[in-house]
Amino acid sequence: MNDDQLLRYSRHILLPEIGVEGQQAFVDARMLVVGAGGLGSPAAMYLASAGVGTIALADDDEVDLTNLQRQILHTAQSVGQPKVLSGQATLARLNPEVTVIPLAERLAGEALDAQVAAADVVLDCCDNFDTRHAVNRACVRHRKPLVSGAAIRFDGQLYVFDMRDADSPCYHCLFPEAEDVETVRCAVMGVFAPITGIIGACQAAEALKLIAGIGTSLAGRVLLLDGLNMEWRSISLAKDPSCPVCAKR
Repeated sequence: MNDDQLLRYSRHILLPEIGVEGQQAFVDARMLVVGAGGLGSPAAMYLASAGVGTIALADDDEVDLTNLQRQILHTAQSVGQPKVLSGQATLARLNPEVTVIPLAERLAGEALDAQVAAADVVLDCCDNFDTRHAVNRACVRHRKPLVSGAAIRFDGQLYVFDMRDADSPCYHCLFPEAEDVETVRCAVMGVFAPITGIIGACQAAEALKLIAGIGTSLAGRVLLLDGLNMEWRSISLAKDPSCPVCAKR
């Protein structure tokens, strides 16, 4: 790192758990953020401010006026723009040293595989089960850590699935894929804006911990937030030995 980077990231470097080595790991890292909305906004912003060298930001949607209540990557001037381009501009202002790769598509198939394979950590910040399960399958195939979050109404959920560990459960172990599952969307149910900020920031924290190899990962647990009463619950999660996605990897 150069002198400017040492100064910019000095408050990380002062932490003995991170130091110069951990900060250099952030600078060298590549993250894939799937979704540039309520969760992806704070997650991507904290990754960029922390100095993550490359952030691939994937979303096929455009900025809408109703997004601005919680999707802090975007502004009123961004309405009508692709979210990934709006997000790229915001992250460039936040930290011009970070390379942001805008992917204006719903990742699937070979494109999803390629992006997951290239990433050190994948952050699932999307809002539909089809994409979540596709991302999970790709992370299992490529043995990549997956940090997943969800927020609706006043409730939040946070999970880490570390596919580098053969004993780790995957997203399918927790939410088996089924045709009759209906996606609950913010457009129908509503969401309290700060909940997306809390969960998205926690996703960034878990991703950075994985890169630096510090602390205790959330892997093997589910963290639940009741934002209306500001109560957290942690529930243990075990691998499903018959899971069709991860059991035989």
